Amino acid sequence: MSGFFKSSIGRKVAMALSAFFLMFFLLQHFAINMLSVFSPDTFNEVSHFMGTNPLIQFALQPVLIFGVVFHFIMGFILELKNKKANGVNYAKNNGAANSSWMSRNMIWSGVAILAFVVLHFIDFWFPEINTKFIQGDWSGTMDGVEGFRYYDELVHKFSNPARVVAYVIAFVFLALHLMHGFTSAFQSMGSTAGRKQTLQNIGKAYSIIIPLGFVVIALYHFFNH
Repeated sequence: MSGFFKSSIGRKVAMALSAFFLMFFLLQHFAINMLSVFSPDTFNEVSHFMGTNPLIQFALQPVLIFGVVFHFIMGFILELKNKKANGVNYAKNNGAANSSWMSRNMIWSGVAILAFVVLHFIDFWFPEINTKFIQGDWSGTMDGVEGFRYYDELVHKFSNPARVVAYVIAFVFLALHLMHGFTSAFQSMGSTAGRKQTLQNIGKAYSIIIPLGFVVIALYHFFNH
């Protein structure tokens, strides 16, 4: 296994598999968050189920955290290996001649997304860990809030204009990252040239619709809180 990760192909395949996993999670996360726009009660019910289900909390959640960390570490490793293989700085390369701006700047869009993930953890994940595992409160309720607390917490976070701006910028970087990453992941797994255009079209749609959807959610709650 260690030999697999030391090879260029092995690292790219591992990067692609982690990308598929995270893109699936992103789609699922988007679907749940979109419920907050159409049905706060349903959003609360689904959020409570996800937040208290033992399988999700003790099995899938650690896998997700590992997947996020693995993807970013592997991305940085691949970037360093590519620079070492080229032997010259990108500034001295005419990279635009044979690659897109997005493919040449995946590391920077990745750094921006990583900063957003840290912010997102501070906003939502860390408070949840504190409430459930430190305070021992798995009720999903909060003083002054009727029913479950998740919708009210979401609306409260998005009442801050600075936070909303940060989220919007982060999702712009996510869209740019996905524009190249979606197709690249399939190519790393050996997709045929004949399917390249189809994958690019699907990738563009995914890369625009999902980040834009998250932006719409943030703006909706900001203007309707």
